[in-house]
Amino acid sequence: MNGSRKGPGGRLAALVSGRRTKWVVLAFWIVLLVALGPLSGRLKDVQKNDAASWLPAGAQSTQVVKLDERFHSGEPVTAVVVYERAGGITPADQAKARSDAAAFARLPGAGQAQGPFRSTDGKALRTLVPVNKDDAQKAVTSARDIAARGADGLETHVTGPAGGAADLSAVFGSMDGLLLMVAAGVVIALLLLIYRSPLLWLVPVLSAVFALGLSQSAVYLLAKYAGLTFNGQTSGILTVLVFGVATDYALLLVARYREELRRHEDRHEAMAAALHRAGPAVLASAGTVAVGLLCLLAATMNSNRGLGPVAAAGVIAALAAMMTLLPALLVVLGRWIFWPLVPRYDAATRLEGEHGLWGRVGRLVAARPRLLWIGTSVVLLALTFGLGSLSANGLSNKGQFVTKPDSVTGAEALARHFPAGSGAPAVVIGDASRAAGLATTLRSTEGVAEVGRPTSAQGLVRYEATLRDPADSRAAQNTVDRLRKAVGSTAQVGGTTAVNLDTRRAAAHDNKVIIPVVLAVVFLILAVLLRALVAPLLMMATVVLSFLASLGVSALVFKHGFGFDGSDASFPLLAFIFLVALGVDYNIFLMHRVREEAERSGTRRGVVRGLTVTGGVITSAGLVLAATFAVLTALPLAAMVQMGFAVAFGVLLDTVVVRSLLLPALAFDLGRRIWLPGRLARPAAPAPERAGELEPLG
Repeated sequence: MNGSRKGPGGRLAALVSGRRTKWVVLAFWIVLLVALGPLSGRLKDVQKNDAASWLPAGAQSTQVVKLDERFHSGEPVTAVVVYERAGGITPADQAKARSDAAAFARLPGAGQAQGPFRSTDGKALRTLVPVNKDDAQKAVTSARDIAARGADGLETHVTGPAGGAADLSAVFGSMDGLLLMVAAGVVIALLLLIYRSPLLWLVPVLSAVFALGLSQSAVYLLAKYAGLTFNGQTSGILTVLVFGVATDYALLLVARYREELRRHEDRHEAMAAALHRAGPAVLASAGTVAVGLLCLLAATMNSNRGLGPVAAAGVIAALAAMMTLLPALLVVLGRWIFWPLVPRYDAATRLEGEHGLWGRVGRLVAARPRLLWIGTSVVLLALTFGLGSLSANGLSNKGQFVTKPDSVTGAEALARHFPAGSGAPAVVIGDASRAAGLATTLRSTEGVAEVGRPTSAQGLVRYEATLRDPADSRAAQNTVDRLRKAVGSTAQVGGTTAVNLDTRRAAAHDNKVIIPVVLAVVFLILAVLLRALVAPLLMMATVVLSFLASLGVSALVFKHGFGFDGSDASFPLLAFIFLVALGVDYNIFLMHRVREEAERSGTRRGVVRGLTVTGGVITSAGLVLAATFAVLTALPLAAMVQMGFAVAFGVLLDTVVVRSLLLPALAFDLGRRIWLPGRLARPAAPAPERAGELEPLG
């Protein structure tokens, strides 16, 4: 047997690609998907898109949501029905609004409607309808139909928290199918261009679909039985992440398999060698990404804490499929799957690509290493200046959407005729024995426009305080702070504005805690993989610089290109997690191969050979991953568009600049010192270390 099969890793590689065991692997995956596959279709049953499931458990706004359930059956949200007529509301309009209010009270999950209330300018009416959160989408859809019926020139809209939630649910409801279809189409198109084969693309795509099904089933079980928070945004990220990462791993394995097919006459031996050689880098890559994502478990934001295990499950499922199912399928199908470019056995085969583009890039790095790493570093530093344009303080209700749904149009109409905070009041719940004093405190607080009538239940009193400023504004958040200070420990303040405030503060806390943890964990993994300290430090430094540059460019594009009014409070942290973890991926693939080559021919020669042989496949992998994340920009949600653009741009920057020029030039300039304090840093190198002593690559 080939030496590549020695050791635990080699035995596992031989098991996956064995003449008989490959059929066992295929049977195992089929049984697994038959058993778990149905669960993937039930993910929407465990989605939680309400405020309480996103916020930290200790936030005042979260506590108010829980206390509010004592006053209602289920978690209530308010739908605000707005009627507007430019020439002034007529008696017929008022009669219609009163009739509609009675109809609203009969909607599924709806309570007694309040209103209609006439605006001071006489041009609008508003009706408040409390609805159960779980019935909000159906209730809002029906309310819009009722309000529009027989309007006769009267503009009608349904807005408020329930209207916004319904519009978000509509987007999330159609998102998974759209993302899967577009992501699969993008991957197929790119694989056709990369492989130049009408057949080969089927194997990675089929394996990626299996990986997605496995990850969705695992997430369903975690959400159902382990209390994992799973929402619509996380679902979209899971789809593109699994497709992108799985295809990346497939590209790397298939490229190494093709290389080994030229060195081994037997395809089973070739696959065992490919798995043995490429497996550690892919395993380290997946481990780095998964562990980095699991660091989100330290987040205080429920949404961030839930994303970590969900995305990690996706990465692990992709790793499992691409290291077992994909190799088994390729070996079963044989060499013909590469048609028309079928790799033939040639015992005298040389390093592929030395005369191509990446051979020329390698020689450029060898000729001007210091100029290259200084120049690319200066360019990346220049791109970071855009960070001054980043405003990650949360998105306004209007700013959440790329399009303009009815809830946004209704909120604009409401603001024209009623106090700016109408429809999204602050909810204050305190001790019923102090109700009178609490009401006086609320009315005397700066920024409060009006205080509604109290309701009591189980020894508690509940007030709704309408704010003078728009509910999603910083001024309204300042009013919430004043309210909390004024009521002290006698009451708790929640509502839409309080949710936004608590979200912003929790996100700021998570940034300070999680980013250093991720950097430390990733560094430790790299140090173990490369058995060095200098190389991991350089890899981390280049990726962080690339992340800051990507964030700077993204901030400028968001503000001056897309015209967004800000970014989600969690955007910097999530962008960091994905860009650092995924960016280190490509550095791992490069430096693992450089180390392999350095053991045979010296570090500087190893840098050139490693860059030459991995250049094409890593660039292809970067293009695929960038393209799959770019699919998120097709969604009508600003947060998803921003995440998709930032990650896609950052991955391309990593692939084209950091991995192709900056890191190789740094490694070449340092020579064997990059492996300090490991064995390869010792002076007794197996090949010349000076650039002038390099043998010609051609």
